[in-house]
Amino acid sequence: MADGMNTTVEAILQSNARHINCLSEDNRSTRKRAIEGIRKETLGLNPKPSKEILQEVFQQILKPLLKCMSDPVEKNRELSCALVSDFLQNIPQPVDSLPYIVPLLVQRLGQQEIIEASEEIRLDLVRLLGLIIGFAGKNNSVYLDDMMKILQRTIVDPYPEVKKESCKCAAVVAKLVPEHFHMQSESLIKPLLQTLSHQHSRVRSCVIETIGSVIQYGNGKSVDDVVSHLAQRLFDQAPMVRKAVTTVVGNWLLELPDRYSFWHKLIPLLLTSMSDELPEIQQLADALWHDIGIRFEHENEEDLKEKLDFIRADPEHYPAGVERPNLGCRTLMFRNISKILPALVRDLSDWVVGTRIKCSALLYHLVLNNEDYVTQHMEVLLNGLYKGCGDEEKEVVMNTVKAAELVGYFVEPEVWCKLVLPAVKTHQNYNTLMVLAAIIKGCQKAKIQPFIQVIAATISVPDVSQTNQANVQLQLIDCVDSLTTIAGEMCKPESMQLFTVLITVLALQAGDVIKERAHASLQKLAVVQGLSEVQNLYALHAKTLLERWSDDYPMWNIHSIDRQIFDALLIDSGPVVGELLDIIVPMFTANLKTEKDAEVRLKFFSLLSRLIMNAPQSVDSQNRFADFAVVVVRDMILPNCVWHAGRVAGAIRTTAISCLWAILQSGVLDKEKLITILPELVTQLLTLMDDDNKSTRLVACRVLTRIFNAVGTAIDQHRLHNLYPELLKRLDDSSDDIRVAVSKTFTAYFQCFDTGFDVGLYSAHLEAIYKGLLVHLDDPDPKIQESILDVLKEAAKIKPALLSTEIDSVKHKHRTSKYCDSLTDFMKTLSVQ
Repeated sequence: MADGMNTTVEAILQSNARHINCLSEDNRSTRKRAIEGIRKETLGLNPKPSKEILQEVFQQILKPLLKCMSDPVEKNRELSCALVSDFLQNIPQPVDSLPYIVPLLVQRLGQQEIIEASEEIRLDLVRLLGLIIGFAGKNNSVYLDDMMKILQRTIVDPYPEVKKESCKCAAVVAKLVPEHFHMQSESLIKPLLQTLSHQHSRVRSCVIETIGSVIQYGNGKSVDDVVSHLAQRLFDQAPMVRKAVTTVVGNWLLELPDRYSFWHKLIPLLLTSMSDELPEIQQLADALWHDIGIRFEHENEEDLKEKLDFIRADPEHYPAGVERPNLGCRTLMFRNISKILPALVRDLSDWVVGTRIKCSALLYHLVLNNEDYVTQHMEVLLNGLYKGCGDEEKEVVMNTVKAAELVGYFVEPEVWCKLVLPAVKTHQNYNTLMVLAAIIKGCQKAKIQPFIQVIAATISVPDVSQTNQANVQLQLIDCVDSLTTIAGEMCKPESMQLFTVLITVLALQAGDVIKERAHASLQKLAVVQGLSEVQNLYALHAKTLLERWSDDYPMWNIHSIDRQIFDALLIDSGPVVGELLDIIVPMFTANLKTEKDAEVRLKFFSLLSRLIMNAPQSVDSQNRFADFAVVVVRDMILPNCVWHAGRVAGAIRTTAISCLWAILQSGVLDKEKLITILPELVTQLLTLMDDDNKSTRLVACRVLTRIFNAVGTAIDQHRLHNLYPELLKRLDDSSDDIRVAVSKTFTAYFQCFDTGFDVGLYSAHLEAIYKGLLVHLDDPDPKIQESILDVLKEAAKIKPALLSTEIDSVKHKHRTSKYCDSLTDFMKTLSVQ
């Protein structure tokens, strides 16, 4: 048999002799044909020679073939490399060829500068290396130095495919000869890290997997070198890269021999993946973390024996829909939180948004796995929560709030109240309030009850609640909502304080959204008190709140917060205002004195007008405002109608007379009460009718009209003749609106003359009135003419004959006799006097 095999080998070698000689020819084509001929006469024979025969043949032709792998012609190098690879896969003892092949690979790939210029051939050579590593097994240890030289170069090769194949080679050799590989594994870390930031995601993923194997079977100290780079890859846009990091870190935590030295560095990476945007990665990280905990329990069974034997049931108060980590996970976290938390809190201030988002998400899992053990680290944790809640990125805030809620679940209120409430008072910012609101949401009803009073007292402190910052206002509302939601009816004793907070927010609210939220919160507060509607809440607390200001209200100025709260309270109290007039009216009186600041008076007049315009549902809800109406007019409105120089004073007069107009429109000031203040009222109105401000003059005319209509003939008849000169003067006003308005005033004016009026005695006055009106009957504006015609028809009833005489004297001067004729026709219907 041996002789037959030798004969066959010699025959094959003889048939290839010329081809082998041609490998040394200068002609490139000749060399190419020679390589192809060798393939045809060896591996290409039919039937194919046995592996043993090919082994003998390969040993004889290997050196010439290897020489061709350095051929100047790329195609020849490619063909020879492929032929060598195919031979190695078809012979029984390929290891015997390694002393010749490996040095060649080192020469082509392992020099300081890679000699092989072709990317494709470098890829073929690395694949050849991978083939060698695969069948060499434990024999790789002999050539490990050479392989490491090659891989250090090829891992950083410019060609991505070479990088990937090199990474695969490194991973395989690490697994095959770990006892030798660990001595040299560190030499691969630097090139791997250089390649980790490659633009192709598949390359990055492959590098991460290789790093996992290199450190797993190599020197664990390299974890320190790679952990920061792996952390950066958690921000990678490619899910496959993040998944690779999660898998590698999880496997290290399960299998790495030195993992106990690196818990605090690796655990944050794995837990960060639990908040990955891809559910698949979240589930992978969660499963790995669970297995890590179980493995830790088994490895530390003696230390954890007592806890494992007498394991406590899951807490009664636990976040809904959240699976509790096992004992091993919780113990691992408890033992490492002191090393993890400070660095995490520091990174919450990082300038990179992505870093802050990942850190805030990790904070949640950190608290969840520590449970009540986090109590020992509350100061550091709270600093992180304040930072996160104060972040301008919404996702950071959202993650931090979730973590803060867990504090409410696991930490006793006695502990966090001592830390959070002083911070709320000291810092007076929205992020501390946000943390407080979130913690309250996580609390158990029974446990928070003893602390409701101190919480309510803290957020109702003026320094905290009296703010015009929208974000602080929203968090104040959230704090109240959290308390009413968790504590419910237990909030009744502190209802006044919570009500004060919400009314303060309403008074200083910085937008409609806050206003709506505050109203909704008031409604909620009413419900937990068992009140049918929110107005009952105002009825319960408004008087107490007003009485608090009993000593302060005379000193209010435009910037007084209490004055603004007073405004909001009265506007929103509705019918309750009518029950508190005895307290409210003196407060208005004090702040509408003429010596008070003009801006304060404007604010109070504006508020008073608003209340009076809706009198039945506010100040007159109990039908008692009429008892105070005279006081309002005499002590508040009229003094502020007195003329003073300046635009601000003019605005006050306009506001005051508008307020009087609102009172008259509401109907609360009846005839009897009007008569008591009529002289001073009319006197002041005549002054206002000559005011510089058009609006003031217009409203004064309307007010006087309403007064004439209300008192009628009850007015002193002798005073009537003192009024018409001012009315005639207003008919010459620059504003047509005022001229029309004063026409209506004149109509009401003539209706105030009683039937016993002595026409003869006052004929001179009547003559002056008729003449003045007839002048305006010829006005260029038809609207004015129509208005004056109506006035004269009413005036004609007093003394038609006198008016007829005056018409005749001016009729020929008018542009048209239409209005005079109409007036004459009307007087014919009246009885002649």
